[in-house]
Parts: sequence; structure tokens; C-alpha cells
Amino acid sequence: MDKLQHLNAIKLPFAEVLGLRFTEASETGVKAEMVVRPELCTRPAILHGGAVMAFADTLGAAATVLNLPEGKGTTTIESKTNFVGPAPVGSTVIGETTPIHRGRRTMVWTTRITTAEGKLVAVVTQTQMVL
Repeated sequence: MDKLQHLNAIKLPFAEVLGLRFTEASETGVKAEMVVRPELCTRPAILHGGAVMAFADTLGAAATVLNLPEGKGTTTIESKTNFVGPAPVGSTVIGETTPIHRGRRTMVWTTRITTAEGKLVAVVTQTQMVL
């Protein structure tokens, strides 16, 4: 089974609530997209910061899973988000996660979230602990 099929087969419950769809996956990165639905928004009808963070956290965790040794798990131990621009309701956001560090005990990922038109929404850096 390839990496993308593996991520889509995991069926992460919260990723399904977000409506996240993985589009690319390898040990060196994960890409996904999500439609900005009204229930994911704040006022005035733009993607809520918590939804942005949850989207990025899911991508970083998924990228870590693809790098884990057999029998190991992961959890987020740190996350920092820079919000740059809005993503309006009805738009599609794209998240692309790339590694900064892939170690035995921790992995650090940067996720860039943009609109489908290429406008930057946020940059998230997170650290995943290998359990």
C-alpha cells in the first residue's frame, strides 16, 4: 500500500470532521486540502484559527506517522502558528507539510496553508514526540 492510500485508510475521526482530504504523502511531506465550510468559520465568515491549527496539526501528525518505526506512536508536544491572511467560507485551503527535523525521539514539521489561489493563510511549526 502506498503512503497516500495508507493515510486515507487510517480514517482519522477529527480529520473527517474537518473534511480534510489527503492528496499527496511521502516520508518527506504530506499535502491535503479542505473546503472552508460555515461551521469551521468565525465572523465574518472566515476560517477559524482553531480550524487552521487543527488542519496543520493533522498534517504534521500524519507526516510523522509515515516516518515511525513499527509499533511506535506520536503526539504533538509543541505548535506555533503565524496567521497571515483569511480564507473565506466556500474557498479551499491547501496544506503542505515539510520536515525540519526527523529524529528518533522528535520530528519537527512546517506546514504552509494557502488558498487554492495561492494566497498564504498561515505557517505552522510543530514538534511531534515519538512514543
